[in-house]
Amino acid sequence: MRAVNFAKRNFKEIIRDPLSVIFAIALPLFLLFIFQQFNIPSDVYSIENFTPGIVIFSFAFITMFTATLVAKDRTTSLITRLCASPMGITDYILGYVIAVLPLVFIQNVLFFGAALLLGLKFGVNILLTILVSIPLSLLFIELGILLGCVTTDRSSAGVSSIIVQLVAFTSGMYFEADMMGGFFNTLCKLLPFSGCLDITKAVLNGTYEALTSSVLTVIIYTASITTLASILFKRKLESDTK
Repeated sequence: MRAVNFAKRNFKEIIRDPLSVIFAIALPLFLLFIFQQFNIPSDVYSIENFTPGIVIFSFAFITMFTATLVAKDRTTSLITRLCASPMGITDYILGYVIAVLPLVFIQNVLFFGAALLLGLKFGVNILLTILVSIPLSLLFIELGILLGCVTTDRSSAGVSSIIVQLVAFTSGMYFEADMMGGFFNTLCKLLPFSGCLDITKAVLNGTYEALTSSVLTVIIYTASITTLASILFKRKLESDTK
């Protein structure tokens, strides 16, 4: 219950800046629309493949929102004041996660709604993809918490923008990593963003072959980042209260 109450407060903080929320939804929607007008002769830009790319790209903004929120709470000493309450580290982490999930769901519904208008065929796979994207978003939320622990409210947006660019260019939403080769191809395979995109594509298109490595990569990254974020959050909390 403590985590839920904290999440309600966090959600109010997020929607207090509606322009940022609108931008985080409008930009991916614009990209989805404009690239469907180009008729690019590549399977990457087909509506069935590019829509999952837009979903994963939008999660990078979720990282930015979360990082800014955590960094702001630390800077304003809100978390320090909350130490007087019986909240634990798990309550804090869950409070941030629960607060962001409604935004994730709204983004997905709008993106797939727009994709349907642009020619995506309706099917149960769309609903499954929305459901699968929720646990995938945890990776980006936890990454935002991690960044919020090591940045300030002024620097969090700038640092998070690096994640936005990494997701855009290493997930495979614009081009296949194999097209580049060399270091860039290796970087794409090392980072979890291409795995997230592979999973959403597979669920949407009903092609589940050879997904084991992608699922394992995402799980390992999510677990590792969650653990590291929890440790850093606890240390920052202890140092700020001294």
